[in-house]
Amino acid sequence: MPSRAGQTTAPSTPRSLAGDYIADPAHGPLPVLLLLLTVTTGIIDAVSILSLGRVFVANMTGNIVFIGFALAHAPGFSLVASLVALAGFLVGAGIGGLAVGRFGRHRGLLLRNVVAAQLVLLLAAALTLAIAGPAFGPAVGDVAVALAGTALGMQNAAVRRIAVPDLTTTVLTLTLTGIAADLRNHKPRVVLRRVLSVLAMLLGALGGALLVRNVSVPAALFSASALLALVTLGAGWASRHDAHWQPAER
Repeated sequence: MPSRAGQTTAPSTPRSLAGDYIADPAHGPLPVLLLLLTVTTGIIDAVSILSLGRVFVANMTGNIVFIGFALAHAPGFSLVASLVALAGFLVGAGIGGLAVGRFGRHRGLLLRNVVAAQLVLLLAAALTLAIAGPAFGPAVGDVAVALAGTALGMQNAAVRRIAVPDLTTTVLTLTLTGIAADLRNHKPRVVLRRVLSVLAMLLGALGGALLVRNVSVPAALFSASALLALVTLGAGWASRHDAHWQPAER
């Protein structure tokens, strides 16, 4: 039908639920790629909490709390590991900020390049632990924490710029709040996206914990690396041609 400018616009077509994640009108394939990153975050935090000194490398709110516990000499918490994770995260966020400055106008390229760098860091962490063997010491664990923390800091900086609603990939507090607080708004697609984000983190944490307990710590990190490789390839493939979802909002 004719628009106000005298041009014709294509009639709107019903959107499928799958289309919301693969070909979202505003975000293209970014939602499904960010859901995969959320699964990865769950795996990495499962590794860091269960095997690297009871420390978060993705959720700095929890990590700050753990630093408080360690300062109070609560058993089982490593002050060094928590500080290393915090330092790595801040360094990664700074590097991610540089990437945003260079690639931020194209969300697909930003995601591809940052996740590719994450992949290198996480593979380095996995190889470090694999070479050290199952009885690796605190120093080796701290190296892995630093590498993983840097990777997750980069991820947070990039995802903040990409700005897909309800898909932060690392923090679920506001997502869970939105699920409960916005039920009265009757927006099932919004609720579904939030629920899927929660389930993705849960799936990653479950899978990571099972791999750590039944296989090995490096195996869990290698599985997370495989997901990062998939996201890198997906973002690169989706960025081959110009598309409406690629530019970031100013």
